[in-house]
Amino acid sequence: MGGFFGAVSRRDIVLDVFFGTDYHSHLGTRNAGMAIWSREEGFCRQIHSIANTPFRTRFEKDLADFKGASGIGCISDSDPQPLLVRSHLGIYVITTVGQINNAEELVETYFSDHGHQLMAMGSGKINMTELVAALINECESLTEGILNAQRQIDGSMTILLMTSDGEIIAARDRFGRLPVLIGADRDGHCVAFESFAYQKLGYHSVHELGPQEIVRITADGFETLSPPTEKMKICAFLWTYYGYPNSNYEGVNVELMRYRNGEIMARDEKAAGKMPEVDYVAGVPDSGIPHAIGYANHSGKPFARPFVKYTPTWPRSFMPANQDVRDQVAKMKQIPVPELIEDKKLLFVDDSIVRGTQLQGTVDFLFESGAAEVHMRSACPPIMYACKYLAFSRSNSDQDLLARRIVRKLEGEAGLKHLEEYSDASTERGQCLLHAICEELGFDSLGYQSLDGLLEAIGIDREKICTYCWTGKE
Repeated sequence: MGGFFGAVSRRDIVLDVFFGTDYHSHLGTRNAGMAIWSREEGFCRQIHSIANTPFRTRFEKDLADFKGASGIGCISDSDPQPLLVRSHLGIYVITTVGQINNAEELVETYFSDHGHQLMAMGSGKINMTELVAALINECESLTEGILNAQRQIDGSMTILLMTSDGEIIAARDRFGRLPVLIGADRDGHCVAFESFAYQKLGYHSVHELGPQEIVRITADGFETLSPPTEKMKICAFLWTYYGYPNSNYEGVNVELMRYRNGEIMARDEKAAGKMPEVDYVAGVPDSGIPHAIGYANHSGKPFARPFVKYTPTWPRSFMPANQDVRDQVAKMKQIPVPELIEDKKLLFVDDSIVRGTQLQGTVDFLFESGAAEVHMRSACPPIMYACKYLAFSRSNSDQDLLARRIVRKLEGEAGLKHLEEYSDASTERGQCLLHAICEELGFDSLGYQSLDGLLEAIGIDREKICTYCWTGKE
């Protein structure tokens, strides 16, 4: 996925952009960039790979070259950015977060007008942020261009750009799938995905953009260039998985939502008589832990940490791309507490079960460490559809998903007609799915949070929440 941070002030903002961007490192693992503007020197930009080294380490040496009162930074799981663009709209720096499903169609349409070109990367592919800039440049103003890009893109696109006079323009995607918030201090304003990122820097929240809203931000204030629309489909995974615990989206805190979610899972399992007798309830680190705390609190079972992650050398922010290396790193990070595992019946709560690759390794590790039983709970329903809006996981195909793969194993192509039943544990097909996954991964029992339970835990109007990865419905 990715995230961004921008600031414009009456003082130098280089350190604000550096730390504010670094605080978005949990959202991406591939590329990062910073661009700073000063009246004397114009734009200064730097892009680095963060695949094997965290943002902080890669950009610390660049700080001496940066000086200015406006700047933006990004963490990206996609192409290198931010990009410096020169067009009839002037010179500007742009960064984006989202997914374009009709990219090839848009590129062909763009090329149909002779004389247009886009720079190809080493793979021959087009940088998606450059494509967004090309769509913006079709119009006579940046605001019209952003709206044009969002209209033409099948998928989702949140945009941050900085103009040649140091102003920042932020645009939330059409259906508000990702958050964009504005903060203020006595010298200026900032914009970010994560509110805690600017609160740690001394800013306070002043505005949360609505769906498709476009805002101009200066040191003195901000103004809406294009108003928000009514329809919102904010991503539920902000709360269940990739949002940071301190963050608030649409007024709902991530950590508290996860406690509620775990409590609701335990409540419903107890009411159905399906709660196993275990010695400890635990969370799969890190984002599974608060869900597990909620589950433990309501179930009355003691919470424990039977294993911890060793992160000084391999934090999540720069996991390797190679799957074999990823699997080995995941194994090396898991440090057991034998006294909490040997001969113990354990119930683990994970934030989600996507492909099941690393979870398989975790279960094997627990049994190898002497666990008597391992029960698994997922803090969200079975994922049946690969995300086509934000690419929150590395799964690019529905068939990479554990639940879909098991359905295909059970019924072949015919099972695809019954995905809704498979997602419902109260049905015969739902029970077959749980049993088959337990057999494949070695759990003693498996349970998924229901969609109703998840939406109850989030607590906002369910019509405003995107649940595509579970239901396939937009």
